Amino acid sequence: MLGAIRRRLVSGASSPSILGRSLSSIRPIANKEILPQIGGGLGHVRNYSHLILAGSSHCIRTPRDVGSSIQPEPIRQMWSRPFSSETGDLVDAVVPFMGESITDGTLATFLKKPGDWVEVDEPIAQIETDKVTIDVASPESGVIEKFVANEGDTVEPGTKIAIILKSGEGVSHVGPSEKTLEEAIPQPASPVETISKNETSKVETTPVTDKPKGPSPPSPKPSAQEPQLPPKERERRIPMTTLRKRIAKRLKDSQNTYAMLTTFNEVDMTNLMNLRSDFKDAFVEKHGVKLGLMSGFIKAAVSGLQNQPTINAVIDGDDIIYRDYIDISVAVGTPKGLVVPVIRNADKMNCAEIEKEINFLAKKANEGRLSIDEMAGGSFTISNGGVYGSLISTPIINPPQSAILGMHSIVTRPMVVGGEIVPRPMMYIALTYDHRLIDGREAVYFLRRVKDVVEDPRRLLLDV
Repeated sequence: MLGAIRRRLVSGASSPSILGRSLSSIRPIANKEILPQIGGGLGHVRNYSHLILAGSSHCIRTPRDVGSSIQPEPIRQMWSRPFSSETGDLVDAVVPFMGESITDGTLATFLKKPGDWVEVDEPIAQIETDKVTIDVASPESGVIEKFVANEGDTVEPGTKIAIILKSGEGVSHVGPSEKTLEEAIPQPASPVETISKNETSKVETTPVTDKPKGPSPPSPKPSAQEPQLPPKERERRIPMTTLRKRIAKRLKDSQNTYAMLTTFNEVDMTNLMNLRSDFKDAFVEKHGVKLGLMSGFIKAAVSGLQNQPTINAVIDGDDIIYRDYIDISVAVGTPKGLVVPVIRNADKMNCAEIEKEINFLAKKANEGRLSIDEMAGGSFTISNGGVYGSLISTPIINPPQSAILGMHSIVTRPMVVGGEIVPRPMMYIALTYDHRLIDGREAVYFLRRVKDVVEDPRRLLLDV
């Protein structure tokens, strides 16, 4: 092959600059018979005027100034991108800022696949943190070239998870960005390389018959932090999500920090349920939302916190912080775990505004779209375990608050009313509070106030 190239160089070259070039720099492209065998877009090599083919004088670009000082330059050829735009650029999709108190999260799932087309700000992945689920949006319109992170990885704000190719519509494939022609053309192996490869393969395939003498080294012992439970049949081990680990840590910290005590009472729900039944149609027609029981309990809790401001306070070191606002946190159970969105300034809202805010936050919670700001803060929490059928429970305080009100299921029980035994819809309510700050007297007064307002909502109108 090299002899044919030399003959064609001597006979066909019309410019002395060609003869001055290094044979090794033009050897791969001199043989026309090799070019059609190259894969990809090299079959259209005629479109590239900078290629120099030996023996074809009309293809040779002669320098303007021919001299002995001209140094040969390496001949390179750019791969064509038949499926990408001429102005295509690569941009990185990174994890966004997730909040002041959130330092990392878990890459829960990818919403797209490599090769999919995405628009600007379209979510391509979801990050699960200890508080919320955050979307990673595409910074540009284009095609997802590849993912550089895996599901389940712990990522921080600014971590790159995907590469997006900015290009026109219809992009389905992108070839290599740059390739030298010498690398593209298969080169014949030299005899020395062939011998060394053969010897290497022989060495690698030679079976090892000798075994090391003496006792084998002991296997490394598992770490003390690894679970030591023996495996059993019909069991599955699944890593905890970041949200579940955060919930577990906060609840355990609450038990370790607070001197928690729970007091109970029961509420006759007859009047509140009759009020909802009498005005439910008019309420929906005017306000566009259904009248539920939660707004009545929130208004009763606001009244109780105004009468007992210590329950709305919190211990901070050696100080007590009294809050002059009432932000009610409402515990919402979702498929991914418990979240607690906050109703801001509940003391300044009416029942219609409270019901609208509850519906709005509950919908976002179930869809996993709650933001950090919608769950930050809160001075008092209400948890309604009755929607799941809980009859009675002792709720755990939501740090850094000092108390939590637990609602339970409504059960018709025989009650003595006016000297007669009559069936009544009854609910147990529970208040768990930090006994370091709140005395039993204040806790009982608060719970009695909630009971009085729920049993007779007219008290709110008369402020009695």
